Amino acid sequence: MKLMKKILLMGLLFTVGSIYSCSNVPKGVVVVRFFEIEKFLGTWYEIARLEAKYEKKSSNISVNYSLNEDGTIRVMSQGYNVENKEWMKKEGKATFYINKNIAMLEISYGGLFHTPYNVIALDEAYTYALVIGKNTHYLWLLSRKKTIPEEVKQVYLKMAKDLGCKTSDLVWVEHD
Repeated sequence: MKLMKKILLMGLLFTVGSIYSCSNVPKGVVVVRFFEIEKFLGTWYEIARLEAKYEKKSSNISVNYSLNEDGTIRVMSQGYNVENKEWMKKEGKATFYINKNIAMLEISYGGLFHTPYNVIALDEAYTYALVIGKNTHYLWLLSRKKTIPEEVKQVYLKMAKDLGCKTSDLVWVEHD
């Protein structure tokens, strides 16, 4: 009986250790547990981001998440490229890295590249979210509306800064 408990405990420690040592999550970052994908589905507006190459010169960015029949998540991103003066859309697919109760996903756009997508803060109503990539150079502040209350913004900015994200480099997305 004692051996069985030790094996179970070691298995649990290995699982927890593998979650934290995963290269998809920056060191010291804890992702949302007890994640409910059904509540996360729908449209989110990008409020701020650490500039990613594929989002440069973009405004009015929103992302819609919906379930695919195979259990993956359809990711439909759109934004307005202010330099080219055209709307850009791209469709991707997200899969859970560990399981659907841990907000650790990987998004692929056309199979060309895969990017870690880790929800690290989420209010109870699934109205505001803070997402980080594989390192502290990738960060998104999301909201169900095109604006975010100042007090929520400050809490999420402090969290990001405490994790080592360079919040002074955030790009604040215009929605018009």
